[in-house]
Amino acid sequence: MNKRKLPDSLEYSLAKKKILLEIAPDFETTRVCGDIEVGEDGDTERGIIIRIKLSDGTDSPIIESHDSANSDKPKQQIKYGELVILGYNGFLPQGDRGRRRSKFVLYKRAVATGVKKSRHYVVKTPLSSQAILDTTQHSISYTLSRNHAVIVEYTNDEETDMFQIGRSSESPIDFVVMDTIPGDKTTEVKVNQSTISRFACRILCERNNPKVARIYAAGFDTSRNIFLGEKACKWQENGREIDGQTTNGVLIMHPRGNFCGGEAKCGVWVETSVGGGVFTRRESRSAQQRGQVVEDATNVLQDGTLIDLCGATLLWRSAEGLEKTPSKHDLEKVIDEINAGRPQCPVGLNTLVIPRRVSPNENQQQPYVYLNCGHVQGLHDWGQDKDSGARKCPICLELGPVVKVCMGLEPAFYVDSGLPTFAFNPCGHMATEKTVKYWANVVIPHGTNGFQAVCPFCASPLSGSPGFVRLIFQDNVD
Repeated sequence: MNKRKLPDSLEYSLAKKKILLEIAPDFETTRVCGDIEVGEDGDTERGIIIRIKLSDGTDSPIIESHDSANSDKPKQQIKYGELVILGYNGFLPQGDRGRRRSKFVLYKRAVATGVKKSRHYVVKTPLSSQAILDTTQHSISYTLSRNHAVIVEYTNDEETDMFQIGRSSESPIDFVVMDTIPGDKTTEVKVNQSTISRFACRILCERNNPKVARIYAAGFDTSRNIFLGEKACKWQENGREIDGQTTNGVLIMHPRGNFCGGEAKCGVWVETSVGGGVFTRRESRSAQQRGQVVEDATNVLQDGTLIDLCGATLLWRSAEGLEKTPSKHDLEKVIDEINAGRPQCPVGLNTLVIPRRVSPNENQQQPYVYLNCGHVQGLHDWGQDKDSGARKCPICLELGPVVKVCMGLEPAFYVDSGLPTFAFNPCGHMATEKTVKYWANVVIPHGTNGFQAVCPFCASPLSGSPGFVRLIFQDNVD
């Protein structure tokens, strides 16, 4: 296939203004307005320079504008943390696009966007109340009966930044999340009926203490309202402030111990409310009776907290935790080191090469792992059982399934650095021993009230016990 080389720049004239389109080698998107050339009469013309970038999902989706004539070197943005969807190996199948991506980075905003409670009152007709009709007013409506509702008004909070997550592609949503399909994602598959709320949850980060981020169920819609209908789970006890939970709920799990280092254990899944309270899980996701108050729990996210939206599970990585996590470059360097050892197939005697991405096409250099014993070999037909599809390992004669080996390339899922000596069963994603063992012991909500361990790189449910295998390469043959 012939490849066309992109030009370094393209220049257009539009309404006597110069537009210069630069294709930057690092694909960075910025928009710079400034003086770009001098005309024949000596006057400086105004123009626009646009540089284009293809994001890998680690950058903020917000494109900032800078004046090239008046701005100094841009200050480094303060990072609150990252939200990463479980089940994606560093990118979406069709690529990260705008607010639809496999991960979202939360940066301190130029202007505070948070809100806080200001007052609440009772109304008979909530849909016609001033707070609901005013699109500049953030409010939550709790409908108790047909003619009885409680309105909670919110006012701007200069101390926090608010980020909203949900299925909706409307402007209030910062991070668009769709249902995760387990397994290989070579093509995009759509779910007929999603269980993720259009405005699922919101996160408020403290501007003066970037380490503190709190999660709340439900997000404000385009009219800056949240509605909890008559059938929604809600309560008001002993004259306290009213609170409630969304239809399918927002579950959170804080790991017990430090996520970085691999010593953490799976915590208890609990549910957070619209007001930020923490409760035990309901009997089912959509039950109208809430759980019990968990006094010693908090809605403050910690490094490694999981957030389940009933259809997709997100991992919260703090900025501090990410500094201790291997980068994508580090992981790719590890692949190069393993490939430099020239691991060999003992049957075909050909050199195996671990790919950065698994290709649907057959490749003689693609390594395969025997999931019952861990021996890594190339593609061959030796020892194949025609009835079951299983194969007998030529080294140890163990009969079992065989799968392609692929590197886990999403850095946020790693709990430590090191060689990828283990792989998940049945998908074959490689990672460090501590990373694989950590995720094999973490249960993810499944269905209305079930749990299962999954591979974080593809969301495939783990098979057997322990759900992983130690990789055995025949390498360094030279």
